[in-house]
Amino acid sequence: MPERLSARRILALVADEGTFREVPAPTRDSPAGGPLGWDGYDASRARAADRTGEEESVVCGTARVHGTEAVLIAFEFGFLGGSLGERTGDRLEAAYTYAREHRLPVVPLIATGGSRMQEGMLALTQLQRVARQSALTREAGLAQVAVLRDPTTGGGWATLGAGADVILALPGAQVGFAGSRVRPPDADPSAYTAEAQVAAGSADAVVPPGDLRETLGLWLRLLTGSAGEAGPPHALGATALPGTGWEAVTRARSPERPRARAYLDAFFSRRVAISGDRCGGTDPDGVLCGFGERDGRTVAYAAQTGAATRPAGYRTAARLIRLADRLGVPVLTLVDTPGAANDAEAERQGAGAAIAEVFGAVAAARVPVTTLVIGEGGSGGALALAAPGNTWVTPDGYFSVIAPELAAAILKRPVSEIEATAGQLRLRPQDLVELGVVRGIAGAPDR
Repeated sequence: MPERLSARRILALVADEGTFREVPAPTRDSPAGGPLGWDGYDASRARAADRTGEEESVVCGTARVHGTEAVLIAFEFGFLGGSLGERTGDRLEAAYTYAREHRLPVVPLIATGGSRMQEGMLALTQLQRVARQSALTREAGLAQVAVLRDPTTGGGWATLGAGADVILALPGAQVGFAGSRVRPPDADPSAYTAEAQVAAGSADAVVPPGDLRETLGLWLRLLTGSAGEAGPPHALGATALPGTGWEAVTRARSPERPRARAYLDAFFSRRVAISGDRCGGTDPDGVLCGFGERDGRTVAYAAQTGAATRPAGYRTAARLIRLADRLGVPVLTLVDTPGAANDAEAERQGAGAAIAEVFGAVAAARVPVTTLVIGEGGSGGALALAAPGNTWVTPDGYFSVIAPELAAAILKRPVSEIEATAGQLRLRPQDLVELGVVRGIAGAPDR
């Protein structure tokens, strides 16, 4: 079992030394035994206060995290299991309000068992209150980055945790809607871990405690940094244009051609990745998504890797684009896929709906979206990530309504006519420029 860090200990790990300042806590007069008159509740609260040195299950304040100021909400699990009651809700609401008034990101450092039973439904309804504050903060264009500690269960996970824009977790932390005492007796305990949530696409990364301040600080810096339109990256591969359509196709399919990671490494000085579609899926082999720093400015990216993109990959890309749009961060997309995954499992996972999500996210984006086709541009599965009117292509990329082999098959042409069909599709970079499909061909970097 991982170490259960107290509220003050996690604050010391995260906040730059000497910068934490508590936000004034609201006061609430409660009758004896709390709102339900629960026998022994006052004594339980008093013992919790004596044991932890805290007056409630959360400590809220501001601090710098690796240089970036934020509102921190640290749960104290030793105070009645970090449970949420009316006074907890008061403090959370005050913290979120302070964040909006001062234009600061919010960082919940969560360790909770859920709602406080001694306050009954009045405790449970605090989740609606928290959800409202989170929604208002989201509408204000402010980032929310959650850190999941041990344990993060119940309504705290289902609001402050899972509702955050980016979700980090400490190794081995117990994470799940159901706490350990209310799960089915045959439940697999490994499913209720931080690592399992990352694997299922419900959290972004597991971060060791010693790396937490630096990692969280980088996230906050990127999500609150200045933004500006992202121009297309330079081409890293071939500079000469292909002579035929089939040459364009074979060049794009070459294993020696630079791929997404090479382009991202060349374009960004630093970057961090988001992972998962928040619907139970990931596609690490198909799409890379995250935020990076380019010339001191933040740019979001969604980059296909050359593989067939799966539904979870499209949903993750849509999540990234919507988040960047809300935060006012420009987006760079790299197109490189033979097409969307078309196996039976992809259909069961909602391939069409997932692709539609990306089309919709790009179409609705108010921030600039720039696209570079770095390899294969296979049909609608590639076009979904392409910015209308602001798409570029490298000399070793192509864009086509369909792969030449499939086009020949649909037209009932023999295999010997596949190369000629590629030419008829006019998929070369220079053809795409002439047709007005792309703005231009990316050049090589300055030497």
